[in-house]
Amino acid sequence: MVTGSTAGIGLAIASRLAREGADVIVNGRTDERVTNAITRITREFSETKVRGIAADLGSAQGCNEVIRQLPRVDILVNNAGIFEPKPFEQISDADWEKFFVVNVMSGVRLSRAYLPEMKKRNWGRVVFISSESGLQIPAEMIHYGTTKTAQLAVARGMAETCAGTEVTVNCVLPGPTASEGVKEFVGQLAKEKKQTPDEVEKEFFKSARPTSILKRFIEPEEIANVVAFVCSPLASAMNGAAVRADGGVVRSIA
Repeated sequence: MVTGSTAGIGLAIASRLAREGADVIVNGRTDERVTNAITRITREFSETKVRGIAADLGSAQGCNEVIRQLPRVDILVNNAGIFEPKPFEQISDADWEKFFVVNVMSGVRLSRAYLPEMKKRNWGRVVFISSESGLQIPAEMIHYGTTKTAQLAVARGMAETCAGTEVTVNCVLPGPTASEGVKEFVGQLAKEKKQTPDEVEKEFFKSARPTSILKRFIEPEEIANVVAFVCSPLASAMNGAAVRADGGVVRSIA
């Protein structure tokens, strides 16, 4: 199960897991987007079983609907999330609550439902798609960064409850990625500044993320490759980890 998987990183993860032979369940907020995602995946991987669940995971009701339709999973990738650049002084209580419910509680609610059965079967994978913003909070998106830090804490605590089992709970931390939302944002900014998207990208890594070693937006498929490994039996020794796929943005040796 990959939440928020009708586009961007989520769709790339679902596609990569399908390539590995997993039966994949995609999720989005509307039937149309879910159907389109299923079509894209099955077009490329016709032998893979793919189905979808349309539900808004920004509510307990939406999470409960997913759990009702899908009583158990072997792999849960908590990717559903939102972001929005906004000055700190303008972030309202409602904004804070919305970001926490979507970015944190969606993963908490689903993990709480699926983790007990994973422990009983003595095998399972839970992966939270966090962000480098959880380690270095961006001034332009403090509410977003804070929720990504919270995911790190939740995942580490959950991993501690899996001691002695073959169930792992980890986070993957993407850096700036060319997701659907980012592409739209860059395109709009390019129009406003009368620049090309490439020029906007270069300026972004010069001024906003100067510590990037990659010096470009990461492709969603590059994140998906890391997630597929973390979900695989090959990653059995990784538990409670924060796996960085950030292009070197975080200046740390740990």
